[in-house]
Amino acid sequence: MFRGLALVMIFVNHVPGTVYERLTSRNFGFSDAAEAFVLMSGIAAGLAYSRGFANGFNWPAVAKVWARARQLYLVQIVITVMALAVFAAAALWFDRAEMLAKNNVAALFEKPLSVIIGIPAMTHQLGYFNILPLYITLLLVTPALILLGAKKPWLLLGLSVLLWAVAGHFRLNFPNFPNPGGWFFNPFSWQILFVTGLLAGMAMKQGRTFFTFNPTLFWAAVGYLVLVLIWARTPPVGQIGWAALNGLRDLGAPFYLVGFDKTFLSLPRLSHVLALAYVLASLASVRAFAGTAYAQPLILLGRYGLPVFATGSVLSMVLQAVKSGTIGNPLSDGVLIAGGLAAQLALAWCLFKTDEMRGGKKKAG
Repeated sequence: MFRGLALVMIFVNHVPGTVYERLTSRNFGFSDAAEAFVLMSGIAAGLAYSRGFANGFNWPAVAKVWARARQLYLVQIVITVMALAVFAAAALWFDRAEMLAKNNVAALFEKPLSVIIGIPAMTHQLGYFNILPLYITLLLVTPALILLGAKKPWLLLGLSVLLWAVAGHFRLNFPNFPNPGGWFFNPFSWQILFVTGLLAGMAMKQGRTFFTFNPTLFWAAVGYLVLVLIWARTPPVGQIGWAALNGLRDLGAPFYLVGFDKTFLSLPRLSHVLALAYVLASLASVRAFAGTAYAQPLILLGRYGLPVFATGSVLSMVLQAVKSGTIGNPLSDGVLIAGGLAAQLALAWCLFKTDEMRGGKKKAG
């Protein structure tokens, strides 16, 4: 259900300029749907792959994880090429030449040979097409993470925290090519969310809980979420919060502890998504709602996450072209967003019916 909800919010956020952007989670806290998506990807990996390593290393289990990474890589290349086609069509046939200057597309015309190398190497990523390269990279090391997590889970978590801090302190990142800089979603930093989810998923697979319920921690997380909500929605409070963090920065506090940098997953963003996940996972009412008919559309979207995400990514580029140069209003934006979400839901339903007719059991996608 929550993966489906994250996919909905990612789609809405990937069509900037609509009035419905104001309703997504990023307007009510420090983190957004991307953090939730990576955390849940780790949980899904723990549930899907940890049993294969129950007796230690074995090649078929590794091959299964890497086959998923290969599938994601092919999807990344296909949706990137389709997005380029959307931008080209918008410029060629609909007088939307400005689309060729957005979303990191301009480099294709400035350095065509380099970009043709960079796209399959994943060192050149279009805007809004950054999360699958991160996921692919994390899946490639998932077998090693599971093997260590099965024997020394807290050591794995400690090393993950250390890597996150080192990446932020020394600004370690994967390189871009041909453009300067690093990946928008830095794998050295974002791995901490994936590892946290992976450990939770591995425990769930064994019928236990890795992060156990603690009343004090629960209410502390609730208090933090309320504080962040007030910060985000009340400008005077937000100004005080910003001033406090800027004061800490002036005193020498590292940017990844007091800033809101998304690339290095700064502490305010990381702590917010972890607190939100802990609270939601602790509420019985959330599980009860997930069993109702109201949650079924989200569950269906989340069950077929990869095809839904890929389709939504390309559709969002189409809608960006449609909205280019226009001012949003609730009616026109609602038609665009609702139409895109309906198409994704229809795709998920068709895939579900196909699996049903085959009599197969669909695993989380």
